[in-house]
Amino acid sequence: MNSKGEEGDFLKLEEEKARAIISEINFGKGLVTAIARDFRTKDILMVAHMNKQALIKTLTTGFVHYWSRSRKKLWLKGEKSKNYQLLKGVWIDCDGDSLIFDVEQIGGACHMGYRSCFFRRLKDDRFKIMLRRKFKPEKVYE
Repeated sequence: MNSKGEEGDFLKLEEEKARAIISEINFGKGLVTAIARDFRTKDILMVAHMNKQALIKTLTTGFVHYWSRSRKKLWLKGEKSKNYQLLKGVWIDCDGDSLIFDVEQIGGACHMGYRSCFFRRLKDDRFKIMLRRKFKPEKVYE
């Protein structure tokens, strides 16, 4: 497996290199905004947060990890649903406080069963569901 993030491979770094990258990130109050997008289509799949531990795990395993603010714990995307995100590339914004992750999404990214968390669009005067469900959440989550 190489670390180029090319199609067919996923991005995976040695821990020393991952820790060096961490020094360039502005975690502010301990978290950085993490945007996951499909590496092929560039569709936004979800927005979450990462702490240093989540980012190091992501960079060293090639599987995207996040920090759950509600549960106050580290979580591997797909740990319950098996809808993993394989890391393909990483972008950083000018302030160093937001990251975009190009990922290969296995199954749906949204806990409500959709490919993307952005499955509703404002149409006329209300939000309308624009995507079909990839899975039934009640069968995946307790």
